[in-house]
Amino acid sequence: MTDTEINTASEATAGHPPRLTRLTFHGPLSEARAHALVERLTRAEPTTVLDIGCGWGELMLRTLAAAPAATGVGVDVQAEDLARGRRIAEDRGLAGRVEFVEESATGTSRGPADLVLCVGASQALSTAPAPDHTLEALRELRRLVSDHGRVLLGEGFWQRTPTPAELAGMWPGAQVTDHYDLATLLDLVVAAGFRPEWTETANLDEWEEFEAAYQADLEVWLAQHPGHPLADETRERLDRHRAQWMSYRGVLGLAYLTLVPAL
Repeated sequence: MTDTEINTASEATAGHPPRLTRLTFHGPLSEARAHALVERLTRAEPTTVLDIGCGWGELMLRTLAAAPAATGVGVDVQAEDLARGRRIAEDRGLAGRVEFVEESATGTSRGPADLVLCVGASQALSTAPAPDHTLEALRELRRLVSDHGRVLLGEGFWQRTPTPAELAGMWPGAQVTDHYDLATLLDLVVAAGFRPEWTETANLDEWEEFEAAYQADLEVWLAQHPGHPLADETRERLDRHRAQWMSYRGVLGLAYLTLVPAL
């Protein structure tokens, strides 16, 4: 039994819902895309990797496995995810080359690193409201990456302008100004001192796999524990998230941008 399975079994024994055990990556990222990203990011032979908002650091750990001379630091504020990352690193023989740190990334002094990963976590680098945080985060990423390094930025963008009805169904207070379109996002990348080496976007299959896996543990648990003290709260959260997903499905995109610092 793996550490994740042991953790899930312990939660089930305690009567609590399991959490995110179906997710490999905390975002819409397929195995095929992850493999291609790691291959591209390790061509420059990084020796230091910094993962902002790392969660359990799956992409960082795969990068370290593919770059045996590299060490990594993952920064996040979620202790449970960091603990999961440490367990995975131990299982893969990478514990001596990676550190998972529970702290805020805003104004961090960690870096510069040869490779900086910031996937779905630009808000961790800025206290500015959306969408202003994006440019501030890009400037921070330029500070945190070495001059001949790379940044992988995973950033949300509007695939098309959402309708008022769609916005009303998304996260609380959602506004059309929460995200840029992809062209504007790339202009901001250049303005912050980068050149985009590679631009790609998550496809619908990746989004659907992510959203299904995000909810699956809780959906199964709720079906099997309808009378649990946490059932009503869990049902409300699941139904709310599903409605939000149906509102931004095909509207909200995620760009994976491999960025080269401009000297």
